[in-house]
Amino acid sequence: MLALFYIFIAVAIGVSFWQITRIMDFRSVIATDKDNETQGKLAIGFLAFLYAMMIYCLIAMNVIMLPESASIEGEHDDNLFDITFWLIGIVQFAMQFLIFFFTYKYRGKKGQKALFYADSHKLELIWTVIPAVTIVILIGYGLWAWNNIMYVEDEAVTIEVYSRQFDWQARYAGADNELGLGNVNFIKGINSMGVDMSDPKSQDDIKVTELVLPKGKKVLFKFRSQDVLHSAYMPHFRAQMNCVPGMVTQFGFTPKYTTAEMRENAEVIAKTDGINKIRKAKGEDPYEFDYLLLCNKICGASHYNMQMKITVVEPAEYEKWLSEQKTLAQVIK
Repeated sequence: MLALFYIFIAVAIGVSFWQITRIMDFRSVIATDKDNETQGKLAIGFLAFLYAMMIYCLIAMNVIMLPESASIEGEHDDNLFDITFWLIGIVQFAMQFLIFFFTYKYRGKKGQKALFYADSHKLELIWTVIPAVTIVILIGYGLWAWNNIMYVEDEAVTIEVYSRQFDWQARYAGADNELGLGNVNFIKGINSMGVDMSDPKSQDDIKVTELVLPKGKKVLFKFRSQDVLHSAYMPHFRAQMNCVPGMVTQFGFTPKYTTAEMRENAEVIAKTDGINKIRKAKGEDPYEFDYLLLCNKICGASHYNMQMKITVVEPAEYEKWLSEQKTLAQVIK
């Protein structure tokens, strides 16, 4: 592999020298009006091709985009994405037009010269101030959205998510809504999350293998890692946070659609149908939409196994489910 790399470098250097030699030879060649006409028309043709590809990608590739946010806080992420996308898109379309149209309009032709500005303070001020103001507004909105998911009120449902190679575990704070202390030094037997059972706050904590969340109520997630850097990623809720060994990180959001409601979403139905066509052709079982907790860091050979199902239900159903779960004090004796 290293030998192939060296061969590639040698070939790249050789091609570079060859191109430089050709450029030096071109010094004695003067382009004719016919050449310039051809190159100008090719520029317009490439502009049309570029626009066609951009429009095609915007339409055809939309199917791989996530459906609308399933959390209230995630709506601001989507707003930021849309605003930034449209700003960049408009500037991209305009600038590409100017670049290639002017290439054609001011192509080399006898007696024709392009208008030349040696200096324009007004133009410099415009293209400096407008981007600066735009960036300040976007960053300000982004910081507000960030604070909205990072700083959560005490009444929120508190859940710890524990990452390790190669799975997720979770525990709910229980009736007191306060998690007991956790540390890798307490890992022993079925106490796989390293919960300090001598801490009174740990007694009513509830360990689970799947996450169940109440619709319309803020949920605070606290993250720990047992081994390497993982990344808790809940794409449909527009939430992601690194799980760092030796420290606790967090984010919070408010689910706004139950799992059943999201399955009725038009975009989700279309994506599910597309997936099931592929699975059917392969002879695989049909797929049904679920929210998922994923790891968005390549944390090892079995990184792809790190998935945990998330189910969002109505508050009454959530309370019923929670009351049926055993506490750590009942499980670890």
